[in-house]
Amino acid sequence: MLTRRDFLKLISTATAAGMAGFSLPTLANSQASYTSQRPPLAKRKFVSEAVEHQLANVKASIADPKLAWMFENCYPNTLDTTVELGTLDGKPDTFVITGDIDAMWLRDSSAQVVPYIPLAKNDKALQRLFRGLIRRQARCIRIDPYANAFMPDPHAQPLIWARHDLTDMKPGVGERKWEIDSLCYPIRLAHSYWQATGDTEPFDDDWREAMHLVLKTFREQQRKQDNGPYHFQRTSEVPTETQMLGGYGNPTRPNGMIHAMFRPSDDACTYPLFVPANLFAVLSLRQLAQMSRALHKDAEFAGECEALANEVEQAVHKDGRMHDAEGHEFWAYEIDGFGNQVFMDDANVPSLLGLPYLGCCDRNDPLYRHTRELVWSPRNPYFFRGKAAEGIGGPHEGLRMIWPMSIMMYAQTSRDVAEVRQCLKWLRDTDAGTGFIHETFDQDDPKRFTRSWFAWANTLFGELIIDVQQRYPALLRSEL
Repeated sequence: MLTRRDFLKLISTATAAGMAGFSLPTLANSQASYTSQRPPLAKRKFVSEAVEHQLANVKASIADPKLAWMFENCYPNTLDTTVELGTLDGKPDTFVITGDIDAMWLRDSSAQVVPYIPLAKNDKALQRLFRGLIRRQARCIRIDPYANAFMPDPHAQPLIWARHDLTDMKPGVGERKWEIDSLCYPIRLAHSYWQATGDTEPFDDDWREAMHLVLKTFREQQRKQDNGPYHFQRTSEVPTETQMLGGYGNPTRPNGMIHAMFRPSDDACTYPLFVPANLFAVLSLRQLAQMSRALHKDAEFAGECEALANEVEQAVHKDGRMHDAEGHEFWAYEIDGFGNQVFMDDANVPSLLGLPYLGCCDRNDPLYRHTRELVWSPRNPYFFRGKAAEGIGGPHEGLRMIWPMSIMMYAQTSRDVAEVRQCLKWLRDTDAGTGFIHETFDQDDPKRFTRSWFAWANTLFGELIIDVQQRYPALLRSEL
């Protein structure tokens, strides 16, 4: 049976075949050597004047020619290649694919557009895009709050590798892996957009209905009385593609945390009480409460969101911490409520490394600082250090494979300009000459990479460069 991994390998092979005979840009130390890899203007999916203005300004501040070239290619990649605008019931509709898969993940579609939110207040085209995406995501949640990916057509069959899954598949669902962050990211997007623009137009009764489903689903997955309605099994030679015990996962002792069956990597959880996503849910519930009070004057629903946030927060702080030999605390990655804990980190966000990036804690928080030190070390079984770079990977693409996303998170959460400079060097030098950021690359050989078109990573790189310009502008004014 064709799996997601098989599909992506076929796509990569086809891309490589199509590039046979194509010479990659010469990586000489000259700005003129780097030709833009963006689609021609007429073939771009979406154009924003504000984004183009931001791109030109930031690029002009980057002295390193290759870094400037990569920023130009990557920052607008989501808009250039993955956005489909339309209308639904007479209102804006926006569908955002991940890149090389023609489906929309709630997580990816949110994360891909976050860097453009600060520009939306003064750009009507961006406002239309965000209004449409907020509506589309609410529609997806109303179809199935347990699904992670959706098809453009609400009547379409699932993605090819998901068509024989043993779960309650709904029409229009691309894949039905229950991941807590799939419901957190749309709230993050909606809250950030509202805060940046003051626009209340997309937050109608349909959106409110979707948010009530979010709260209902989180409560169901506390599993206080039973396993709840969600189960998932898949026939696969890859163990992380399915769940055990009838599709309900490893047993737990309910403690108030929300159960997850899959991580943001789409890999199965080992223990269902997944710490980073629970911390993300606490933040999201409080953001949802704030919006409900301000926009809908719904104090009752806001209070329910805050009560659940407080309960989850108390539980994760009680059971989700570990101690090193000196007694210092750090976060576990997953727990089961019986006292068993897993320490590791996966590059996909929410991760332990990425907690401050999401807003779940301050980057100066001592508990986070110690956790960060440990996940960026051999204490984490998915931390890899090679000739090309060092960084965090995960089971999804296997050992030795570093995710550039982890390097970007390390830079975003750093307080040290030398660390940030090193991260930029690693990112600049591991693109395999393509001018884009990939899903993963081999720790010793960046030419061995996965996913040549992964829009989340590309746009996140653009977001990082803008963050560096704001925090360490002098760093970009000199060559690395």
